[in-house]
Amino acid sequence: MPALRRRRRFELRAVDRTLSLGDAPLVMGVVNASPESFSDGGSVGDVGRQLERAAGLLAEGADILDVGGESAVTNEAAIPVAVEIDRVVPLVRRIVDELGAVVSVDTYKPEVAAAAIAAGAVIVNDVSGLRDVGLADVCARTRAALVLMHTRAAPKQRLQDPRRYPDVVGDVVHFLNLRMRTALERGVAVDSLIVDPGPDFAKTPAQTIGLLRRIDDVHALGRPLLIAVSRKDFVGALTGRRPSRRLAGTLAALGHCLDAGGHILRVHDVGAVRDFLTVRAALGGELDIEPDLVLDEALRHERAWS
Repeated sequence: MPALRRRRRFELRAVDRTLSLGDAPLVMGVVNASPESFSDGGSVGDVGRQLERAAGLLAEGADILDVGGESAVTNEAAIPVAVEIDRVVPLVRRIVDELGAVVSVDTYKPEVAAAAIAAGAVIVNDVSGLRDVGLADVCARTRAALVLMHTRAAPKQRLQDPRRYPDVVGDVVHFLNLRMRTALERGVAVDSLIVDPGPDFAKTPAQTIGLLRRIDDVHALGRPLLIAVSRKDFVGALTGRRPSRRLAGTLAALGHCLDAGGHILRVHDVGAVRDFLTVRAALGGELDIEPDLVLDEALRHERAWS
């Protein structure tokens, strides 16, 4: 299958783990501990409910769980470090201790990252574009993996300028190359770096679409790609649907990004994405199919309820 032939293989170092990337995409499930989240803030609940969601995502096939204590929404002020730590750390600790999952923490604050890593997280997902180099220092000291994302906006700020990028892909590659250099200078190992082109972050829907059309060019950076297109604004702009109704558009975007060699898929709807990947792999010849494959009779029809 061409998509998988183009996907480069990497061994990602993350604290005391080594994650193999490239043979098949890894699915990163989103676990929100932020009630202000744009997509599911109303259902966040307490740490017990969040743990149940984490367990459900693992059962659906998540390989990594991305825990976030502060939403990227721009109509809310940034929360204090202490509040974010209180939201994130107990959840990370319980996910690691009780579920044994690989955990990423979605934060741009060094203090939060350090506390989450001490609780068991092994990846820091920084959506600020390394605005605070102290985050790189934390990852260098702990050997945590670091996701570097492209954005020209400060955290919690919205930048929607249709004239901002004469060449959006060129800007993404240049920006991430500089941020990689900074991280390396601060002591982060090259085999601990992941790059995220930042769909929707400081980009209009049209700019995001232009970027994703040429996402294959981001491979010039030589690091694995994290693909975060789930429920994004550009999908809503194309389909006219609210976040919870953007699954079909999300799957279409994921398929396109997989064709370009994406490595980690950050998604909300893990079960649906896992089904998508299974059928895709089967039809592409990447999944062995037994000749006697049949449909379970219990699955042939929907049960009628009165």
